[in-house]
Amino acid sequence: MFTFRYVILVALVACIGHAMPVGAEPNRVPDTAKSQVKEDQAIRRGLEYLAASQGEDGAWQAFGKSHPAITALALKCFLQDSSYGPSHPVSQRGLKYLLRFAQPDGGIYVPGEGMRNYHTSVAILALSASKDHSLQKTIKRAQKFLIGIQWDEKEGHDQGSAWYGGQGYGKHKRPDLSNTQLMLEAMKQSELPADDPAFKKALAFVTRCQMLSETNDQPFSRGSTDGGFIYTPANNGESKAGTVIEEGRPSLRSYGSMTYAGFKSMLYANVDRDDVRVKRAFDWIRRHYTLEHNANMPLGQSKEGLYYYYFVFAKALDTWGQDVIVDGRGKTHHWREELRGKLALLQRQDGSWVNEADRWYEGSPHLVTAYAVLSLQTAADESN
Repeated sequence: MFTFRYVILVALVACIGHAMPVGAEPNRVPDTAKSQVKEDQAIRRGLEYLAASQGEDGAWQAFGKSHPAITALALKCFLQDSSYGPSHPVSQRGLKYLLRFAQPDGGIYVPGEGMRNYHTSVAILALSASKDHSLQKTIKRAQKFLIGIQWDEKEGHDQGSAWYGGQGYGKHKRPDLSNTQLMLEAMKQSELPADDPAFKKALAFVTRCQMLSETNDQPFSRGSTDGGFIYTPANNGESKAGTVIEEGRPSLRSYGSMTYAGFKSMLYANVDRDDVRVKRAFDWIRRHYTLEHNANMPLGQSKEGLYYYYFVFAKALDTWGQDVIVDGRGKTHHWREELRGKLALLQRQDGSWVNEADRWYEGSPHLVTAYAVLSLQTAADESN
């Protein structure tokens, strides 16, 4: 195992303001060759940690026991890495374990846990990364399952409902943007055509998660021009970041992980880059650009969900297709270099990552290391 220590200086600025000053000077581009060596080593060490912590049954653990959801995320890291790939024993053991949870209804989940969408979505991410044609039938059945549990008319919610098009943790649980974006990630990576009705339905839900009264018909967004996203529009709206006071009244507070999730979801649904929803979301990203914390979360919660934030940050900006972001103060950020440098600094000596602000299970080194490696792979543009 590598024992190098890496010191990478990363200029990260919490952003305010709305416009790029004329004549703003860009930051110096990092030394790409040296940076790439460190990034590759960070990935290698992360994969070595995960390989060593794989159980004899081929799984990685969640809640103190082997679990297919955590396994799917860790497995994806190996399947899309050129040094391992689908034929490696680590990958083969993981695939064998994961496929044990394929259900007669097409879903891939643990019965009774109430997380069918989450489990099936991450399973699709792993199976798609295998590039194994023999798994296509299983993937198609899983796609069909997810579409079948998407909230729509058959579930008693028409297009006027705040629940319409969303996904939640179970049939009787209200939908949220985290589950919905994960379903769309799975559909995108498993090559469901972008004109499939599932994308259009999901877009209706995603639009209602955006704090933008111009396009959001929900009362909680009235008067808002923020452009960021909240957790769910269901049941009068909810944000895991709480509220802020705007023009003398409380308003749901948008935050980073949901804004990047919403932004990439709109791109997956083929929303035009000139669409006001995309433009306002990208304006929000520029204003709040940071890798120090989950953007715009209250100070006491700012590190919660940090590695999930890095995961959606990388996927969203990779999908956007611009390697340079100019923040609201006019400072230029080479986001791929900055993200890779930040994650290298946060890596622990044993090659793992963990979030000391343990919320949403980010105290689990298996889950967090998978998030970190997947983020590094995306930022390196290796394979996704």
